[in-house]
Amino acid sequence: MPNVLITLRWRRAALALLASAALAGCVGLDTRQRKWIFQASVLTTPGAGVRVDGFDDVWIDLPSAGNAKLHALWIAGPSPDAPLLLYLHGARRNVESSAFRIKRMRELGFAVLAIDYRGFGRSSDELPSEASVNEDARAGWAWLAQQYPGRDRYIFGHSLGGAIAVRLASEVRDAKGLIVEGTFTSIPAVFQTMKWGWLPITALITQRFDAADRIAQVGVPVLVVHGDADTLIPPALGRALYERAAAPKRFVLVEGGTHYSTNGVGQRQYRDALHELFGLGA
Repeated sequence: MPNVLITLRWRRAALALLASAALAGCVGLDTRQRKWIFQASVLTTPGAGVRVDGFDDVWIDLPSAGNAKLHALWIAGPSPDAPLLLYLHGARRNVESSAFRIKRMRELGFAVLAIDYRGFGRSSDELPSEASVNEDARAGWAWLAQQYPGRDRYIFGHSLGGAIAVRLASEVRDAKGLIVEGTFTSIPAVFQTMKWGWLPITALITQRFDAADRIAQVGVPVLVVHGDADTLIPPALGRALYERAAAPKRFVLVEGGTHYSTNGVGQRQYRDALHELFGLGA
């Protein structure tokens, strides 16, 4: 009985905390969520440009956002006519810390542009939001079209970047395919898998990244990859996202793949899936 009383007290305290957060104002709540979800950090003054081995620095202007700029890394493909890939990283990571995964996508046959959203890496310093990262993804997509007209373009997203990739693929009509790895159906769904997921706060989440609703609007083949040892984003969320996608599509579960190692552990499965779904590779 004492344990039950303690549990009830904890729940009441949590609910009171939530009520206080709601009364504190939506603006403050939204800011805290954006900090927590993105965990973004700028490395140096935008425009400084530090060379990453094997990559070229790219700077993309955002006229609609004042003087904002995006920093990106570009790596040419293994052949002159290699298909293009827009790489969208997840929370906390930036393009430099994602370089190992970007190189693996090149090994699979792509020329890759990997962008840092505003608030990440060497891009302009501002607190990201769901709206701003979606705008940044569109800018990267447009850069590829302008620089390499006529080349096939694909969209790739890892983790949170997967939800951004799904939205971009649902809005553009010139993509050849969508690839997501270690991603999810929505931020509320991710929260519900966590220790405090029983708390009734999903209605207060402003940065929802509702990929499950948007993926049905994607009109190109969809490849969903997940590691069966991913303890950050459960494979069930990747599977649920796949189930909402229209055919043609494929779900690849990589044995032993964690949230960060799936891309490497599953290279052979990746290669086979890219060939079968998109007709890429030998």
